[in-house]
Amino acid sequence: MGGAMMRGILSAGKCAPQDMMASALRESTLESRRAELGIRTTKNNREVAAFADVLFLAVKPQYYKEVIEEIRDAVRPDTLIVSIAPGKTLAWLSELFGEKTKIVRMMPNTPAMVREGMAGICPNANVAEEERQMLCEICSGFGSTEVVPEHLMDVVTSVSGSSPAYVFMFIEAMADAAVADGMPRAQAYRFAAQAVLGSAKMVLETGKHPGELKDMVCSPAGTTIEAVRVLEEKGMRSAVIEAMKACTKKARGM
Repeated sequence: MGGAMMRGILSAGKCAPQDMMASALRESTLESRRAELGIRTTKNNREVAAFADVLFLAVKPQYYKEVIEEIRDAVRPDTLIVSIAPGKTLAWLSELFGEKTKIVRMMPNTPAMVREGMAGICPNANVAEEERQMLCEICSGFGSTEVVPEHLMDVVTSVSGSSPAYVFMFIEAMADAAVADGMPRAQAYRFAAQAVLGSAKMVLETGKHPGELKDMVCSPAGTTIEAVRVLEEKGMRSAVIEAMKACTKKARGM
């Protein structure tokens, strides 16, 4: 996720390579980032913490406490800290960093790799409006950003952060069906993926309810309504809802 965000920020010109620094455990990872992006790298987390005006914590949730304890004394008072870990609340983060620290919770998603990401953010009371706007401008390099109240951050995880996996499964299933009916696999993936891309764009650009757009495709006694009937019979909606509720519950417990 960190790599996708860095690529988007740099390719959109939101930050110069010399103004970005990243740390990682493995030297091979750092070499790859230097070669690809031209950024500064180090194996010392404290060096990054001292360098950054905006510090993104792109590590697994289980390592957060360890990393924060390592870097908190190196973080400058005016640094904006951005956490992308699910389940780590502003209160929990503030307890580790200190009450006066400027902290934003963020949940991005992997379409940031193609600059079509969606991120929810929730700043604490120490973050000024101009700092929030500055962060949104930086993040516009890899997609869209919306402010949400903290009690919805775990919902953002299920509806946006994790949902690309559900969409990829849907695309794969559609392609499998097309292959079963004789279409070459590479072509099947293109047809299925473009259908998802175009449908999503219709929702965003027309402003119409998804149900209305679905009805536009469903001719009386036609092929589409027959497919929809089977999806309803097999419980597609319920399966998606239950999966997302499980995702949200898991995020809240992390």
